[in-house]
Amino acid sequence: MIRFLQLTRTPIEEAALTAGASASAEFGAVIRFSGVVRGREGEAVIRGIRYEAFEAMATHQFQKLFDEMSARWPAVGSVRLVHRLGFVAAGDASLWVEVSAPHRGEAFAACQWLIDSMKQVVPIWKHVEPLEPS
Repeated sequence: MIRFLQLTRTPIEEAALTAGASASAEFGAVIRFSGVVRGREGEAVIRGIRYEAFEAMATHQFQKLFDEMSARWPAVGSVRLVHRLGFVAAGDASLWVEVSAPHRGEAFAACQWLIDSMKQVVPIWKHVEPLEPS
């Protein structure tokens, strides 16, 4: 399985990531997910979210998740994941994931499992930044 992981403090360039994908006749399904910071947290309007991470451990945990994904869905051909760190404004992407597989069922399942699992084990924390009162 081809793997790509990037923790970045710069905006996620989805068009460039999508253009950089290597097409393969083996994979009939390519699932792309973009997680965007909402403008509300509960009832509060927010400016954005500040993400911080223990980067070495986050990288290690992502690689373990990729290993487990490969074991659970051996047909998955590639996984690419980009996660923002630092401040991410409401409306901007904080997460981008791409999973390719021969069929949509396994691609969707693997992508959803990866996102759900990362929230449980990857040491990335979010701190909500409220909108400043005017």
